[in-house]
Amino acid sequence: MAHKEIRTDAAPKPGGTYSQGIDTGDFVYTAGMGPIDPATGATVGDDVATQTRRVLDNLGAVLAEAGLDFGHVVKVTTHLEHLQRDFAAYDEVYREYFTAPYPVRTTVGSDLMNILVEIDVVARRP
Repeated sequence: MAHKEIRTDAAPKPGGTYSQGIDTGDFVYTAGMGPIDPATGATVGDDVATQTRRVLDNLGAVLAEAGLDFGHVVKVTTHLEHLQRDFAAYDEVYREYFTAPYPVRTTVGSDLMNILVEIDVVARRP
């Protein structure tokens, strides 16, 4: 299978030249998602917990469009604007979406554009 674009109105439209997700057959890769309301295009929340929920809901919509869910995720990459300050609140929300065995995860501090968190995932088909 050649790679196939994943597109859904339930996640924010790309703000540049990239896809919401790519399905390779065995794996689904998502773009880095921010805390954007797909209906309005506005950033949601001013704290990392609220923004993390919106980001994970956006990622869940892309996964659902591919017939997957968070149980299929094998790798998570997270960028936090304020790593030390916000990690605990981010991780608390993260645990609402993921269960053991947890995916592998990389969390880094990044200079983000007017948001507190951006996340992308890799999911594997069973």
